Amino acid sequence: MASFDGFPGGKVSFTRIPGPFFKELLPQIDDLNELKVTLYALWQLERMEGELRYLQPQDFSEDALFMGGLATRGATALESLDSALAAAVKRGTLLRAELELGGEARHFYFLNTPRGRAAVQEIADGQWQPSGDERFPIELSQERPNGFALYEQHIGPLTPMIAEALGDAEKEFPQGWIEEALRIAVENNARKWSYVQAILRRWQEEGRDEGRHQGSTEKDRRKYVEGEFSDFIEH
Repeated sequence: MASFDGFPGGKVSFTRIPGPFFKELLPQIDDLNELKVTLYALWQLERMEGELRYLQPQDFSEDALFMGGLATRGATALESLDSALAAAVKRGTLLRAELELGGEARHFYFLNTPRGRAAVQEIADGQWQPSGDERFPIELSQERPNGFALYEQHIGPLTPMIAEALGDAEKEFPQGWIEEALRIAVENNARKWSYVQAILRRWQEEGRDEGRHQGSTEKDRRKYVEGEFSDFIEH
């Protein structure tokens, strides 16, 4: 068994890991390679920049040191990687999308978050296209307005506090959710970020039917003006 010399002194980078990993996911994982791939994916995604983050198989396989720890008796490192990725997808930790590029089917892995689920659905709907960048070979077909522009357009001027909250929301929620929540706020004359945030939190906790809000019904409208939302409405 190889020994570990300990963490170095001085400034050391840290990786953020979602709390549910420890309380819900970790107790379920019973395969060492699946655990390694899951932690490696969290580390890789944390190091990336931008809102749309995904991994490809080579993001794992090109790290020789990491792959050296995956080989098991009777299976090569690549076979072990494929099995571990499949296990993470089956468990629901990662989401896999497939897109044909240059006549070849390519696999892309997203973390199972609201933003990741939205991205996989957008790929299935044909909304992603080749980017020309081999490192990140796919991207959304059309750049959508960010939350800052949408807020100023529909709600009002940005304050530093609102700008910070919007930045956090764009990292946590799909862009489409933010657009829809802003639209609901305008329709209900509740032009406050706290109202928009309350809608996003409800969707995160209870789920959101992607087709339900295309045509607003009176029942849908009442849902966002009564109960927990009533205090936000300007009468």
